[in-house]
Amino acid sequence: MATKLGEYFKLKSVNKADIARKAKLTSPRLTELSNNPTAKLRADELYLIALAMDVSPCELLEFVCGDLKLSKS
Repeated sequence: MATKLGEYFKLKSVNKADIARKAKLTSPRLTELSNNPTAKLRADELYLIALAMDVSPCELLEFVCGDLKLSKS
């Protein structure tokens, strides 16, 4: 089951090994972030991944977290 980050990788047709190398992340960590819905993506990881993909960190954040909403109290 792909995470939102995994979906983004598929949408952009990226080479995850290349992104991991550029972002200085391990391939297993990137695979975990792509496939494990309980994995927590840190802000620094998201930023480095976006830079490695040559996309805006805001664009990536919006895609990954755009479905979050504030609860009405």
